[in-house]
Amino acid sequence: MISIQVKTRTKFYSVLIEQEILRSAATYIRDAVPDAKHFVVVTSAPIRKHWGKMLLDSFSSDEAKVDVIEMPDGERYKTMATVESLSNQLVKLQADRKAVLIALGGGVVGDVTGFLASIYMRGIRFVQIPTTYLAQVDSSVGGKTGVNLKAGKNLVGAFKQPELVLVDPQVLDTLPEREYRSGLYESLKAGVIQNARIFEFMEQNRTEVLARHPASLEWLIAESVRVKADVVGQDEEEHGLRKILNFGHTIGHALEAETTYKTFLHGEAVAWGMVAAAMIAAGMHKTSLTIAERIISLVLAYAGLPQVSSRPKAIFRRLASDKKTLGGKVHFILPCDIGQVVIATDVPEKAVLHAMEELRSLSKR
Repeated sequence: MISIQVKTRTKFYSVLIEQEILRSAATYIRDAVPDAKHFVVVTSAPIRKHWGKMLLDSFSSDEAKVDVIEMPDGERYKTMATVESLSNQLVKLQADRKAVLIALGGGVVGDVTGFLASIYMRGIRFVQIPTTYLAQVDSSVGGKTGVNLKAGKNLVGAFKQPELVLVDPQVLDTLPEREYRSGLYESLKAGVIQNARIFEFMEQNRTEVLARHPASLEWLIAESVRVKADVVGQDEEEHGLRKILNFGHTIGHALEAETTYKTFLHGEAVAWGMVAAAMIAAGMHKTSLTIAERIISLVLAYAGLPQVSSRPKAIFRRLASDKKTLGGKVHFILPCDIGQVVIATDVPEKAVLHAMEELRSLSKR
């Protein structure tokens, strides 16, 4: 088993990574919250069908009460309405302030469950059991929770650290190919922003990674989580360093919102966002053409991405309502080298518009 410690100003918890750890999930959850008497699993119907029984079976010898509630599947249900519905279900189950939520699902389930835990009864504990690659390497770690508004992604939320994160690479066996490839971009991001070894590994082991080779997956997941744990440990609430985790997300979030979350999976939008950031960085002479082309080539090597059809001006307008925009200045994370980025607030509008035109052209090839 691989154990990675996340140490923030407000919380200390473990990320445990092991094949088939879901079979013994209750044991590790019990170690993290030994006083809990009531657990409520929050999941979606497809995930419950595949993995719900295995999780519940792990509690078979436990005297605690275990309930399951479901939320609709998909980014479009990451809303306040869903949070309200789940809250009402918790009340019906008589979940009190000692209850512990267990998020069993991908990033949407994890974000919604974490936000629910941050506000229900003014705050209860929760555990993350991510079932998508993206959630395993990124969204389950670090405490960012929230829901979307029509105006943009994750505009309502809270920082709420979990008590424990259990990562079982085995559950990725049932993940659709498109979702799996989409999630891989979060590892590629980790390679660009801090750990060049991850980037080089993905360059050199593309066949094994795409084939979901167990040893390759376990290494890639663990190294990606280490990057996330290191960054959030230094900057829990995104006052400085943590902003580098938004590499690719500035334009990525705008693409998602502009297409009403129906065209791109999150990782696909971030992938195009990384391509745009590389183009902007090269155009502003913050990196070399060689580095920019290397990033763009690796992004395109891992998936056939959906076409970008949004108008550049529409995307630029979206940036104004992004939560990373402060004092009217959009914060872009731009690569300088593989493993090194810079936070830039001096990106001119014409650079963004040019990059978006390039994306539109590139996506049609």
